[in-house]
Amino acid sequence: MIPELVFATNNNYKTKEISALLEGQYKVLNLSDIGCTVDIPETGSTFAENATLKSRYVVENYGIDCFADDSGLEIEALNNEPGIYSARYSGNKNDQENLELVLEKMKGLSNRKANFRTVVSLIKDGQVYLFEGLIYGTIRRTPSGEQGFGYDPIFEPLGYDLTFAEMSMAEKNAISHRALAMQKLIAFLKVQAAASQSGYQPLRYLKIS
Repeated sequence: MIPELVFATNNNYKTKEISALLEGQYKVLNLSDIGCTVDIPETGSTFAENATLKSRYVVENYGIDCFADDSGLEIEALNNEPGIYSARYSGNKNDQENLELVLEKMKGLSNRKANFRTVVSLIKDGQVYLFEGLIYGTIRRTPSGEQGFGYDPIFEPLGYDLTFAEMSMAEKNAISHRALAMQKLIAFLKVQAAASQSGYQPLRYLKIS
């Protein structure tokens, strides 16, 4: 039987992305699958803090080991905004309004450098593990593409002439910030399992950049 992991998110697109990455290794459940309808507060000052707040909420209230991510777009010319406020940059959790605000603030700016960052927090057996993924790129002047979500239509990863929204899920999963963080999580789970079988104890707190 394939083991289950709870992903502390209500975002179905994120769930599909992660399910595709973990296909055949884990069955990924999200918050709705475990009956959690709470919009878990993200009051931290960093991606790591917010991700851990979400994973800890599930562990403390549902008694289920899980992982959570916090991701955001960091734009050099905007002092790394929107950063941890990416999902509600406009004051609302509205992808289109957030995207439009970024484009408005970027008007007339020649520096289009940006990066997407993800931190995944895994709480397993009472221990916290963090995994980070980072991808560099530029901000387009106009949106392009129908796939993805959030800022995907205006983010062009370095070395590509497509936005994330112009890529298939498989193409995006091969290079995205979330995929990179998840790949580290998957590798760690395998190492932890092997260490457990050998009698070694994993580190209590681990950050993999």
